Amino acid sequence: MTPSPALGRVARGDLCSGCGGCAGLAPGRIEMVMEGPGWLRPRQSATLDPAQEEAIAATCPGLTVEQDRPGHPYWGPVLECRTGHSTDPALRHQASSGGGISALLVHLLETGAVDRVIQIAASDAVPVANETVVSVTPAEVFAAAGSRYAPSAPLARLEEILETPGRAAFVGKPCDVAALRAIAKRDPRVDAKIPWILSFFCAGVPSQTGAEAVVTKLGVAPDDLAAFRYRGDGWPGHATATRRDGGVERMSYNDSWGDILTQHVQFRCKICPDGVGGAADAVCADAWECDETGYPVFEERDGSSLILSRTEKGEALVRAAMEAGRLAADPLPLDAVKAMQPGQVSRKRGVAARLAALAALGRPRPSYRGFRLLSPAMENGLVANLRNTAGTARRVLRELRDRKRR
Repeated sequence: MTPSPALGRVARGDLCSGCGGCAGLAPGRIEMVMEGPGWLRPRQSATLDPAQEEAIAATCPGLTVEQDRPGHPYWGPVLECRTGHSTDPALRHQASSGGGISALLVHLLETGAVDRVIQIAASDAVPVANETVVSVTPAEVFAAAGSRYAPSAPLARLEEILETPGRAAFVGKPCDVAALRAIAKRDPRVDAKIPWILSFFCAGVPSQTGAEAVVTKLGVAPDDLAAFRYRGDGWPGHATATRRDGGVERMSYNDSWGDILTQHVQFRCKICPDGVGGAADAVCADAWECDETGYPVFEERDGSSLILSRTEKGEALVRAAMEAGRLAADPLPLDAVKAMQPGQVSRKRGVAARLAALAALGRPRPSYRGFRLLSPAMENGLVANLRNTAGTARRVLRELRDRKRR
């Protein structure tokens, strides 16, 4: 077997996002497997043909990401900005942040605009893990609703998706969506078979070890865990571990995400220029209220979604769902999003400095085009940029040292 040069570069730089696009482009030759502390990573089993190698090199978000439409330096291309929620009280409660995405998916299914939805849900085999599911009814969308802060690789089944009769809506992380858009430029089947692509704001993908740490903190043994929710069942909802005997242990979102899961986020996410799903037709996020320091308030309340339409198709979908009574939403000035999503602001401001650290160390780094990284970096200030550069350099050097020891 000849190893893939593209996958080799991704591995050397620890740049894999775990989207599964490479496995989708080379089925039977690449598969996604759980490695190390709990990351989904590609495993190559046969030599790739030249077309497969070229496609992976051109579309892998660990190598290149392009935002090809003009956009806001923080929020990407935006046609309309709103806040709202699903009008179904049960769905609004079940989902993580008001059920905005779920309401759009239900609308697409119930109007016959799509035959199925490709999305992520909890794994039946491993409660803290994820699996890609195909939802064909609103009830199945309901069952899959809620954030899942663990690795997922929805593009690993891309060939199956494209070969299945009918049309699908796709929901994925920003990196999944960016890869799918890049693949669509090379494969016309994508636009024909997946006419709607939705995403959400992403603060990074924690490893499966991170979820296991939450479960351990809750005092639940792995073999006694029957089900696990990261969020939802309220807003922001609790991390909830259900024992086999039905007993339940809960941890606040602030404690689970803020204190534990953020410590396990993969490296590629720390240099991501697009945590906001700039390539999607529409995206949803938490419409957080923040305190006087700018930190989100995580008191339990009715869920509220930030809803950004990015394409004419996405805006038409949001309007149709509102007119059908499935989504309630009101206009929001785009300038107000900074106060709702301070974490995304901080992330975008630090990307240029972190990439500079990789360049200085001669390490592989992705090519980012169209993301307007300079103006957020200038807002970051000299001290914060130096701190980001130094922190990234320390992390990379520590990882290189640990690799040598292994």
